[in-house]
Amino acid sequence: AEPREAVARRVAEVLGMVGLADFDAQFPAQLSGGEQQRVALARAIVIRPRVLLFDEPLSNLDAKLRVQTRAELVELQQRLQATVIYVTHDQVEAMTMGDRIAIMSEGALQQVGAPQEVYERPANLFVARFIGSPPMNTIAGELVGAGSEVVIGVRPEHLHVADHPADGLRGTVVVIESLGHEQHVVCHLADGSTVIVRQASSINAPAVGSSVTLTFAAADVHRFDAATGLRTTP
Repeated sequence: AEPREAVARRVAEVLGMVGLADFDAQFPAQLSGGEQQRVALARAIVIRPRVLLFDEPLSNLDAKLRVQTRAELVELQQRLQATVIYVTHDQVEAMTMGDRIAIMSEGALQQVGAPQEVYERPANLFVARFIGSPPMNTIAGELVGAGSEVVIGVRPEHLHVADHPADGLRGTVVVIESLGHEQHVVCHLADGSTVIVRQASSINAPAVGSSVTLTFAAADVHRFDAATGLRTTP
């Protein structure tokens, strides 16, 4: 058994790590749901295991504490060199915390890879639409000369409102979402589908209700088979 002082020191360290430094004298019934969840997190961390299994450990925390604890968990993993298997529905947690991520749908594994690799080369339409906020724009079409039905995908940051008339997608601006550091230009295309342009807030947004032409580089296009949903671009 470890000396009492060492145990107390480690407990205090872990409680501070999960934002409960002043709660060491509290009983479970005196804690909120989020605080109880942090206690469970502290219990898992304090024994310094070689493998940690987390099932949405941050889901009941408020936004500020979630960001703080997320960073602390990454730091802890690096310090302990422990293997962490982390289940989450929050793609931000997956992208920022994982060395490798596995995307599942209805019990089936869709793709495994480094976060940036999955973002840049989604294996199928499910992954393309799931990873990314706003999600990838997907538009149904037909491959000229082949007749096969395809779905093309373009990330919102790779779609641009043309400064002058040009070849591209014709759409109507329906909403401008301002997020401070960036803005989302939401457009309806002629077929009724919705696409989102992600751009810096310093760019003058088109007027709501105006007709616009949306352009993109060929290198930024993702192509998927319409029937299977599988990626067909190299």
